[in-house]
Amino acid sequence: MPQLDTSTWFITILSMVLTLFIIMQLKVSKHSYYSTPEPMTTKALKQTTPWESKWTKIYSPLSLPLR
Repeated sequence: MPQLDTSTWFITILSMVLTLFIIMQLKVSKHSYYSTPEPMTTKALKQTTPWESKWTKIYSPLSLPLR
């Protein structure tokens, strides 16, 4: 059974990692960012729900009288 030649694996993996690093660096360097980001003002919309117009009380089980 022939032996697997692993003598070129190191240079292959090293060149692959180096190539991926260079490609990622080029992609990041071409990305354009805003020079001075400013906060965007948004208006909050007030939605009325049926229970906001009524008086409600939530009873906690601990506040109820003991039977």
